[in-house]
Amino acid sequence: MITLETVYVVAGIMFAAFAVLSAKDRTNARRFGNAAFWGLLAASFLFGSHIGDLANGVLVSGLILIGGCGFLGRGQSAEIDFAQRSASAARHGNRLFVPALIIPATALLGTLLLKNATVAGAALVDPKQVTVISLALGVVIALAVAVLWLRPRAVVPLQEGRRLIDAIGWAAVLPQMLASLGAIFALAGVGRAVGTLATQYIPLDQPLVVVAVYCVGMAAFTAVMGNAFAAFPVMTAAVGLPLIVQKFGGNPAIMASIGMLSGFCGTLVTPMAANFNIVPAALLDLDRNAVIRAQLPTATLLLPVNIILMSLLVFTFGAHR
Repeated sequence: MITLETVYVVAGIMFAAFAVLSAKDRTNARRFGNAAFWGLLAASFLFGSHIGDLANGVLVSGLILIGGCGFLGRGQSAEIDFAQRSASAARHGNRLFVPALIIPATALLGTLLLKNATVAGAALVDPKQVTVISLALGVVIALAVAVLWLRPRAVVPLQEGRRLIDAIGWAAVLPQMLASLGAIFALAGVGRAVGTLATQYIPLDQPLVVVAVYCVGMAAFTAVMGNAFAAFPVMTAAVGLPLIVQKFGGNPAIMASIGMLSGFCGTLVTPMAANFNIVPAALLDLDRNAVIRAQLPTATLLLPVNIILMSLLVFTFGAHR
């Protein structure tokens, strides 16, 4: 059976290749920092399931030290120059998007078709991880199609992957770090602590005030964590379920959906949401905060709209209507 561990191995091999290529890149003054960073990340994927929590913590600490101390840099890939890129793009046109479109198509089809697939009576893939496995399968298929079609030298895909990941830098691992932080917060009872503080210092006897605290809290925690899915269990445990749903009889589905939209307002304005706000700026050589500045007006207007919508809908269609 194909499990999530298979995906980890594929990713680990890729990052290990990036580490080796980084160490050999003499155009990067900080090549050994890059090699160490991607090598530690490769080790976490390849061996993380087998070395225990303490060793994984050491690996993560190493990643933080290397990234936080500025030991990462960027070199110059010499595998394909700009003129060759332009000529290839003009020759192939929009067909170059075919490998990229294979990835989501395979992820969708795999999610729909592989969940119940069996071989000799045994499940082909882990049903709990079928979407992630299908996504990884799509990446492998897209890479194979691109290589067979464009016929690059064997090292070119790895060098180009390294060039992109070096442009992103340490921010590439930030989403995983923040997702882990959300899980830690939930296990540590941060939601209960926030709820206790909220009830002590904020008058939560009015439904509108409760809704405002919930929505603003979702945006604020998302801005801190960089992930609305990590903020959701904290604020829902603190305010959403005990007050909006249980005390005032609000509709939990409406609370959850508009609450997530409120969290996304925080996503729009925080550098912690690196995959949305920092990575595009890095890849396009924009100012680091260019994406955030462009999204700030939308977030500023959307948050009060979410508060008004939840106030109008969550109790109207709640259990006590």
